[in-house]
Amino acid sequence: MQSGSIPPHLVSRLVELGHVEEVELWAGRGEWFCAQEWARLLAGQGREEQALAVLTPYVATGWWTAVRATAELLESWGRADEAIALSRSRMEAGHPQALQFHARLLARHGRGDEAFDLLRPHIQDWSLAAALTDVADDAGRDDEAAALLAAQIPDEHRCDGPWCCRGLDPDTAIGLLATIRERQGRIDDAIALLRTRDNNSLNNQDQLADLLARQDRTEELHAYAATEPLGHAARRLAELLEERGDVEGAIAVYRQAGDASICPGNVAVGLAQLLSRHGRVDEAVAVMRALADAPGGAEDWIVDILCTLYADQGRPQDGLAYLDALKARRGEEEWELFWIRLPLMAACDRVDEAVEQTSYHPEGGTSYAVSHVARLLAGAGRLEEAVAALEPHSSANSHDLAGYLIDLGRVERAVVVLQQHSPKPPPPSPGPWHDTPPF
Repeated sequence: MQSGSIPPHLVSRLVELGHVEEVELWAGRGEWFCAQEWARLLAGQGREEQALAVLTPYVATGWWTAVRATAELLESWGRADEAIALSRSRMEAGHPQALQFHARLLARHGRGDEAFDLLRPHIQDWSLAAALTDVADDAGRDDEAAALLAAQIPDEHRCDGPWCCRGLDPDTAIGLLATIRERQGRIDDAIALLRTRDNNSLNNQDQLADLLARQDRTEELHAYAATEPLGHAARRLAELLEERGDVEGAIAVYRQAGDASICPGNVAVGLAQLLSRHGRVDEAVAVMRALADAPGGAEDWIVDILCTLYADQGRPQDGLAYLDALKARRGEEEWELFWIRLPLMAACDRVDEAVEQTSYHPEGGTSYAVSHVARLLAGAGRLEEAVAALEPHSSANSHDLAGYLIDLGRVERAVVVLQQHSPKPPPPSPGPWHDTPPF
């Protein structure tokens, strides 16, 4: 959605640098993020009707993103009935995301029963089942929601892969049912349910670990962290102990988990970050150095964290020395590791040398390498040189180039750079709504 447009962070930069009139201008010329920001600024001045007028042409296309943003603004102004009417119009037009949004909006404004009844026929859709679980609390219909979810959990089958079951898979249904049981105060039932799942981890969070932490079941969380292989439970336990001031206990949890985890890198990074937060940077460096020096451990993301620790400690030379030793062992330095040395060299006042070394690297002329060079130059206050470096690669670095141009006050040129690679208009929508901007 940001391709060929002025992205949000550059709209914010325009406002920050006093180019509000440019934001207003482009808000009326199909630049959605300018329109959104201009409407927000108008609303902040109490000019709500003018703010709505800015968004109206976008809403009129049926584009869901514009409809949702407008409904959220109306709700924030205390005009919930108008927001509900707007979202209902999109729901009735058949937009797949409108039903969940509309139901949650109803529930937030005292119409939980209506929201629940709208969602109930769609229990097999996992996202709508999650919305129903939340709405049930507002509607006072937890028991009914629990029965609907329980009916979706087979006695024997558990998915062995992410694409096993379409719709509401058993593990998701169990997780939602456990949420309701915890809300009802039936903590043991919720824990027992979650222990039947094949996997409680999703997006680096572990639902069972989070529940045990919330309920202060520390001993059970200790036992679970000792067996959970991904290290997510150990991290949650360490966070809990750190919140209570037991830093040594948190460190011990990470050290124990690192010996058994199938993701020792993640555990080591968590430990290093904990040590660094408490001023024990030398120990944090030692942890990351041991990880990087282990067989196969010098992956780019691990080396990056190690060198960032060196830099944060005011020791960029040590980071460079490590990279030099690593290069000597390997006989070469692929780009994934080479770029890590550039900010370290800049910290040593060696920007020109860093630029020169980049030009000698086999990938130094690529668009992604040039973006790193431009960042070094801009960081040294050499914006004109950063722009000159990026202009031959403007199609791949349009956001960076436009940002530097805005900083130099060349707003019109920045907009041209951003818009010169506008995507083709989307094909006609199958319904009276759009997922991509129709302008």
